[in-house]
Amino acid sequence: MAERRLLVLFGSQTGTAQDTAERIGREAKRRHLRCRVEALDSCDVANLIHEPLVVFVCATTGQGDPPDNMKMFWRFLFRKNLPAGSLCQLDYTVLGLGDSSYPKFNFVAKKLHKRLLQLGGNPLLPVALGDDQHDLGPDAVVDPWLMALWDKILALYPLPPGLEIISPDVRLPPKYTLHYLPEDSPHRDSDLLQLAAPQAAPCELHPFPARVVSNQRVTAQSHFQDVRLIEFDIADSGITFSAGDVVMIQPQNCPEDVQQFCQLLRLEPHRHFVLEPTEPGTPLPPLLPQPCTIQYLITHYLDISCVPRRSFFELLAYFSTNELEREKLQEFSSAQGQEELYSYCNRPRRTTLEALWDFPHTTCAIPADYLLDLIPRIRPRAFSIASSMLAHPERMQILMAVVRYKTRLSKPRRGLCSTWLASLNPEQGDVRVPLWVKKGGMKFPADPTTPVIMIGPGTGVAPFRAAIQERVALGHRGNCLFFGCRHKSKDFYCQTEWEELVAKGLLTLFTAFSRDQEEKVYVQHRIQENGRLVWELLSSGNAHVYLAGNAKEMPAAVAKALQLVLQLEGGLSPSEAEEYLTGLERSQRFQSETWS
Repeated sequence: MAERRLLVLFGSQTGTAQDTAERIGREAKRRHLRCRVEALDSCDVANLIHEPLVVFVCATTGQGDPPDNMKMFWRFLFRKNLPAGSLCQLDYTVLGLGDSSYPKFNFVAKKLHKRLLQLGGNPLLPVALGDDQHDLGPDAVVDPWLMALWDKILALYPLPPGLEIISPDVRLPPKYTLHYLPEDSPHRDSDLLQLAAPQAAPCELHPFPARVVSNQRVTAQSHFQDVRLIEFDIADSGITFSAGDVVMIQPQNCPEDVQQFCQLLRLEPHRHFVLEPTEPGTPLPPLLPQPCTIQYLITHYLDISCVPRRSFFELLAYFSTNELEREKLQEFSSAQGQEELYSYCNRPRRTTLEALWDFPHTTCAIPADYLLDLIPRIRPRAFSIASSMLAHPERMQILMAVVRYKTRLSKPRRGLCSTWLASLNPEQGDVRVPLWVKKGGMKFPADPTTPVIMIGPGTGVAPFRAAIQERVALGHRGNCLFFGCRHKSKDFYCQTEWEELVAKGLLTLFTAFSRDQEEKVYVQHRIQENGRLVWELLSSGNAHVYLAGNAKEMPAAVAKALQLVLQLEGGLSPSEAEEYLTGLERSQRFQSETWS
């Protein structure tokens, strides 16, 4: 009989695809399939030819790009020299997780499905496309797709005689067992950031502990938003970067939350433990030292401030000894209860810690062994680098808005990373932040005669500050910046710097202060007002256009303004203007980096 084994591979940026892949893994175990779940870049792609059955779960990031943990796989799979029938033995299916408010909705999943077909793979099901914008989120697609998938798989690989599907009422074993060490055994202190400068360039597994040099508020105290310009010392780190690159920062939970979590779960923060995989061959979490303290695990690893997913409530229900709590948890983890869960969790942005408060009887019964199954790890956060090494050698700066907003919950919501970074005071001693650099999506022209038009409202100006510093240092002229904010007196970031460059003739600056007059004025209005210059730079100067900032309405409004300029100044018809803009994108002369 054919071996009943399944490989689930995920490409995940924010953790949703990984969470879904792990859900498939759990359901596979209930059907007695030997199942491995791993990131696409962790698997040896060459071994795909020996895999009979693979499920791909992948997200799409930014402008239709694959997530970071599937980039190497992606490059390999699209090599021209791969033979057409190389995957003819492979039964596969692709699940995409995307957001239909972005133009390249689920682009990666669609392209992957098509490529696997080209290489001879046999799809068990049509490509499934989950959508964040759906009222029920991606589960609206995932739930029925999973039911169809198990029907297909069990038809190909029936259950062995005498075995039945393990009932959903039965709790599966944890991924790791947590063994406490005797209190008197000697340990090295794992609570210090043990990050000696690595030989190679810093990366996620070996970040560089950068010293915070300064942490300065750049908005007026009376302004509703706190925005910081933070500088790090990266001397002797081996880090290099250029304009458009991104710094990844690994945040940590605040001490009050860590203390509350320990009290709720009756955990002793200073106890040391080691992890042991339940199944041989399961790798240990690479970012956790062994042995480790409970304090370190909760401060640096478990994301207790994230909005919990459906899988959290599903697992929590198994520990519940209280009937009322268990019924509610089971409702939240059922397909029918997703609207209710959305109202409880996603809409008010309730955190994992707050959800645990609401289920006190269940929370104090959680076995420590299940902590890593229950709560995902803290993900690194990405920030556009806002400085150039040519202007600030051995330093790196970021421009960061501190995330704080109200929902119907009484306590304001706070961004984990921005709140932590804003709290760091370099005057109180040696403050360190684990970071590493990633190549950004935006590439600036090497030719010093090529002009650049940069459109960066709000903190979207960060990568353009790096680009302008770099270009000025290299003697590149033709720097044109459209900057927008609310008030000239409150949130005009880097005002003095821009004005000095304008005075020296090194920068052309257009500003839109939306709230400084009756009529709101945004960057798109300034683009239209200065249409002649924009058209001349594009048509005669071969200019490159860059856009960065909030992904809500702004990118579409800017694109529309550019199309109007092309029509009014360039004499193009609406369809020609649209085609012209698409051509700029295709030739990398129009690049954007937006975030939600």
